[in-house]
Amino acid sequence: MVAPAIRWSICVFLLAPFAAPAATLEYSIAGIKGERLKNVEAYLGPPPETRQDRLNFVASARSRVSEALQALGYYRPEITLDVRRTDPVWSLEITVAQGQPVRIRDIEIEIRGAAASDTAMTGLLSDVGFAVGDRLHHGRFEDFRKKLLSTGQERGYLNGGFSRSRVEVQVESETADIFLDYDSGPRFRFGEILYDKSLIDPELLETLATFRPGDYFEQSSLRRLQSNLQRTNYFSSVIVQPLRARARGGQVPIEVVLHAAKRHSIEVGVGYSTDTEERISMTWRTPKINRFGHSQVTRLEYSPVNPSGRFTYSIPIQNPLTDVVQLWASLEENEYGDLDSRQIESGVRREIRRDEWVYSYALRGLDESWENVFNNALSHDYLLLSGSLSSRDYSGALVDPRSGFSQLYTLEGGSRDVGSDADLLRLTAELRYVLTPWPRHRVVARTELGAVEIANAERADLAPSLRFFAGGSQSLRGYAYQSLGHEKSVVQPDGRSKTFVVGGDRLAIASLEYQYYFTDKWRGALFVDGGDAFDEGDFDAKVGAGFGVHYITPVGAVRVELANSVSEDNPDWYFHLVIGAEF
Repeated sequence: MVAPAIRWSICVFLLAPFAAPAATLEYSIAGIKGERLKNVEAYLGPPPETRQDRLNFVASARSRVSEALQALGYYRPEITLDVRRTDPVWSLEITVAQGQPVRIRDIEIEIRGAAASDTAMTGLLSDVGFAVGDRLHHGRFEDFRKKLLSTGQERGYLNGGFSRSRVEVQVESETADIFLDYDSGPRFRFGEILYDKSLIDPELLETLATFRPGDYFEQSSLRRLQSNLQRTNYFSSVIVQPLRARARGGQVPIEVVLHAAKRHSIEVGVGYSTDTEERISMTWRTPKINRFGHSQVTRLEYSPVNPSGRFTYSIPIQNPLTDVVQLWASLEENEYGDLDSRQIESGVRREIRRDEWVYSYALRGLDESWENVFNNALSHDYLLLSGSLSSRDYSGALVDPRSGFSQLYTLEGGSRDVGSDADLLRLTAELRYVLTPWPRHRVVARTELGAVEIANAERADLAPSLRFFAGGSQSLRGYAYQSLGHEKSVVQPDGRSKTFVVGGDRLAIASLEYQYYFTDKWRGALFVDGGDAFDEGDFDAKVGAGFGVHYITPVGAVRVELANSVSEDNPDWYFHLVIGAEF
C-alpha cells in the first residue's frame, strides 16, 4: 500500500508539467490612462515568469514606456521606476508624467503617376486621419500609409510605392512635419485568363467572369470571380491569382486553378418533425455532369405522413448562378385533412435572378389520385403553367438573421382546352419579416395568403394538393398538421353524420412571435397564430397561442414549442418540433 505522503508526491510530480507558470514580478502603472495606458501595457507585455526575464523586464521597462508614449506623440515624459525586491515575487511601480505632446506643424502628401487622375486614390486625401495642429500619432500615420498602398494594389497600381515617407520631429519645439509621396507607376490591366478547359467550358466561364482581358485590374474582380466559381459547387477548391512575373505590356495574366468536386456524393439523414413525424432521407448529388455545367439531384425521403422521391436535372442557360432550367419528376404521398393523396408530377422550370429578385416560370404535369368522403376513388390530370416572383433580404447570419424580409408570390393556372381536367387559377403569397428592435429582443411576423378560382361544379373534384389546408408547426400552431380546412358532413350507412376536412379555396394565416435571447445560443419565444383555410365567404378565424425554447445550431434553430387553441373549448396542447431558419 502506497503511503499518503508518497501518493501526494506522485500527484505533484505528474501534474507539475500542466501547472500554469507563476509570475516572478508584478507591475503597476500610475499617471496615465485610456489609450496611453493601453499602449504602454502592450509595449511592456505580460509579467515575466523566470528570474532572468524579470531582470530583463526591469532593465528595459523605462525604454519600453518611452517608446509607447512616443508612438502617441509624447516625446518628453518623466518616468519613475520603484522596484521592490521581495522574493519570490518582485513588485515594480511605474509612475509617468507624460508632458506636453508633439503637435503636427506641416503636412505634405502627394500622389504621383497614373493614380494622380484616379478619383478613388485622390479621394483618400480628403480624410487622412490627421491634420495640422493635431497631436502626433504615429499609428494613424502608418494606417494611412497602409491604406494608400492597399488601395493602390486593389486598383491595379502593382508597382506603386513611396519615394518619400518620413515624420520629422523637433522635440525642443514640440512640433512635427509629415512628408509622404506616393508614386503609383502605371495602372495595369487584366491579361489572358489561364485555366484547364477540360474542367469548364469557355462559354460557361465567360458567363461567370467578372472582367474581360483589357479591363483595368482590380483585386475585387478577382475575389468575385473566385466566389462565383465556388458557388457553382462544380469545384472542391478554386484559386484565382495574378501572375505578376509574367506581366507584359501593362497586362497581367490571371491564373485560375480549379480542382473538380467529387463527381458523386450521397448524404443520408434522419430527422423528426411533429408535422411529418420521423423521417429518413437520402440525397444523391452530381454537381457537374459535364463541362457545360449540367447537374442532378435525386432525393428519396420516407416518413409515415409524407413519403416522397424527386429527381431534378439542372441546365445553365447563360450563368449557372442566375439563369437555370430545371427538369424534374417526382412521386409523393401526403395527408391533406381527411384526404390521402398520391401525386405523380413532372415539369420544366426556368429560374432567373436579377439583383435581389428571382423570377421563374414553369410548366408542370400533375396526375393526382385520392378517395373522396364517399370512398370513391378519384384521379385527375392537370397541365399547369405558373410564374413566381420572390426576394429575400436579411442581415446577420442566415441561420439566425437580425433582420430581414422575404416574399414569394406564385400564380398558376390550367385549362380544359390545354390538357387539364378543370379550368382553374391559383394564387399564393408568403411574407416573412424579422426585426431586432433592441439587443436580445427579436420579433418575427409571418403571413400566408391563397386563393383558387374554379367553377362550382368542379369544386368537389379539385385535387387536394391544389386546395388549401392549415395547421401545424409551419402554419397555425395549436392545431394538428393540415387539420384545418373547409368541412363537409356525410351521413354514414349507420345513419350517423360524420364531418370530414376536405380543404378550402381560400387561405389566410398570420403569425406574430416575440423572442428573447438568454444567451447567444438560447432564446425563449411567445407567439400567437391566427387564420383559416376556408371556402369563399365562410371564414372562421382559428387562433392558437403558445411558448417555446429555441437553440441556435449551424443549420438553424431547433424549436421546441407548446401551443393550444384559443378558439376551442377545452383544447388539447400540441407539441411542435422543427429545425430550420426563418429564411
